[in-house]
Amino acid sequence: MANNSTRFYENLPALNIPVSTLVGDIGHFHRVPDSWHIVAADIKNSTKAIAKGQHNSVNLIATGAVIAIINIAYKAKINIPFFFGGDGAIALVPQEILHETLNALQKHKKNTLKNFKLELKTGSLPVKTIYQEKIQLKIAKLKVNDDLNIPVVLGDALHYAEDLIKNTLPQQEIIPDHKPLDLEGMECKWDKIKPHKNGQEVVSLIVISKDDTKSSKIFAEVLKAIDDIYGSPSRRKPITARRLKLKANLHKINAEMKAKLGKFNLPYLLKSWMIGQYGKHIWLKKDNSKIYLKKLVALTDTLTIDGRINTVISGTPQQRDALTGYLDNLENSGKIAYGIHVSEESIMSCYVRDINTHEHIHFVDGGNGGYTKAAKSLKRKP
Repeated sequence: MANNSTRFYENLPALNIPVSTLVGDIGHFHRVPDSWHIVAADIKNSTKAIAKGQHNSVNLIATGAVIAIINIAYKAKINIPFFFGGDGAIALVPQEILHETLNALQKHKKNTLKNFKLELKTGSLPVKTIYQEKIQLKIAKLKVNDDLNIPVVLGDALHYAEDLIKNTLPQQEIIPDHKPLDLEGMECKWDKIKPHKNGQEVVSLIVISKDDTKSSKIFAEVLKAIDDIYGSPSRRKPITARRLKLKANLHKINAEMKAKLGKFNLPYLLKSWMIGQYGKHIWLKKDNSKIYLKKLVALTDTLTIDGRINTVISGTPQQRDALTGYLDNLENSGKIAYGIHVSEESIMSCYVRDINTHEHIHFVDGGNGGYTKAAKSLKRKP
């Protein structure tokens, strides 16, 4: 495969092995082409926004950012790796779609400031710059199940780039074109989701390796421990079809509308409200909707490895105590640092390109700003 191929990620083999096995063998990973770019969008002062009760808006803005990027790649028929964070998004894109991607993010940035009074930092960094700085960037593709493949990245490159874009590099101003921002497929119709068993909680967890050269082995150990304590990925997944409820809250629907369309649209508002009010009795009883719900659970992304382990899991407080005890030992020995947030539910936003062909993926975060609050607890550590 050509090292600078636009089809680089598409041509990577999807490995059907446990994620701990994949991460533990650096031989499964590939060098990202020098001609590609890291693109990031991150909400400034997201922690303060969540403290003010804007966690729903923060999640919507982050969802919009990742969908803006995905749609550019989709139209170009290019498969790219992307990563949803609770307060932002990161992706790797080839040179061919870089300008258009940054243009779309700039439009989303303007909508965000106008409608939510929140600042979205956006920009890019060439992969070749990462290599010049001697920072590790390796990628593999994991086959989670028959319906879902996810990218897995080792090295601190993505977060190094994100930090530069957010705090150091001047914001890249792209001459705008006249195309409307395309957030087609963005759906946030689901209300907060309780764990599938009473007495369970939702844990948002972020783990970083203190030594980039040993992250492969350390992450393999951590992921194996999560399996041992919480069970298989399907067992600990916080999303089940029977717990899903359509939301009919006008305030939330209005926020979704502004995030997606950038403006008020009465037909959209009424349609979404009607679905929330009566969808349980009409939409959810259609045959294709039952198939959709089954696939939805399979296509729910609850694990992101972007140089860090980011995961949302459900289980008991006793399981959490066992996990934090294990992580404390690793942290005290200087191998890792971690941040954790516990909530009573999870929230889910969706990208639905086609309900019938199963072209959809669903992003999960812990309730009340799970990933953002986990990141805050991580930042407090040395």
